[in-house]
Amino acid sequence: MSLLNLVLRSVRTRVGAVVALDAWAEWARIPHRGQPGAIVDGALMGQLLGIRSKAWEPETFRRPETVAALGRAALDDAGLGARDLDAVVLVTCTPFEHTLDQDAHRFARLLDLADDVPVIQLHAGCAGLARAVSVIAGLRASRVLVLTWNAPGAYMTLPDGNPNPLYRDNHTHPDAELLWFSPALFSDGAAAAVFERDEGVAGYSRYSRDAHVPAGAAPFDDPLVVYPGVGALHPPGSPNATALQAFGMHGQAIKRYYHEGMLENGRELERAVPGYADRVRRIYTHQASPRLVRGFLDHAGLAREKVPSNCERLGNLVSVSTLQLFAEDLAAGHLGPGDWLCFSVVGAGPERGAFVLPYAPPGCVPARAP
Repeated sequence: MSLLNLVLRSVRTRVGAVVALDAWAEWARIPHRGQPGAIVDGALMGQLLGIRSKAWEPETFRRPETVAALGRAALDDAGLGARDLDAVVLVTCTPFEHTLDQDAHRFARLLDLADDVPVIQLHAGCAGLARAVSVIAGLRASRVLVLTWNAPGAYMTLPDGNPNPLYRDNHTHPDAELLWFSPALFSDGAAAAVFERDEGVAGYSRYSRDAHVPAGAAPFDDPLVVYPGVGALHPPGSPNATALQAFGMHGQAIKRYYHEGMLENGRELERAVPGYADRVRRIYTHQASPRLVRGFLDHAGLAREKVPSNCERLGNLVSVSTLQLFAEDLAAGHLGPGDWLCFSVVGAGPERGAFVLPYAPPGCVPARAP
């Protein structure tokens, strides 16, 4: 666990239209592998995934301008302009373009950044926000904008509005039997957050890939979520390359790592900030699925009123999920300037992390520690 001299100045989020799972299932028409001629309906999806609706708006979130607008709004809230930034960090597993950091250059243009401001692109999943904070903590930057987005609707919907057959009719992908889990569970959303260095605060940050586990422990070497197509291992034009351009989920590995990783985050936080759960205003946990979130909370013994959840309603927003929880709390009046917060996440890679810092909008001078 490392000392973190950062405050959270502002957050802006946007999620897709909330669609009932029944309606989404009727649109997707995923073939029921056990009942030829039938589809996987919303009731069965809800039973397996635990969600009742999801955020889904492909046309909105296939536009980089949607994300850039949130960035500008977050900067306005922080009392800053793009020329006040020292760096920008992008966090996503659904980039608009896959090579040459074109998303980084695109957002530099959209935000009108100075040419000497680096844009760091992290191709990361559900724990991407923890990795971003770890990167920021290692920089000399004073003011950093984080842009994160999840656009499964754009990946899983064809331009004509029909479902992508890669997820519905794919029998080649190594995770073909469960490919439909990805479009059903993951949701559309984006967020922008401004972090500013403040030597007057003493927060905490921890990031880990869990590659080096204690002797006798089983290593965490499953990537959890895979997208094997388009890279040098399976280049475009090679046999089966197209069929591999889909997100596959490793359900049992995800379940194990979410549970154990989140508990380890909590243990590390407790060692660094004894009694942290009572000392922070809110604890934001990654919203992998309602069942996983509830299971973790039961084992962790955290007070439910302090740990909000929205995945049953919105699905899995990936790195956007905890910032969306923050935004909802702020809008509902559950937070105020100077409140200390805890974020704890795990994700594909695998990787995990947690951090504790204060919400300090312009004019707020937070307490030195929670």
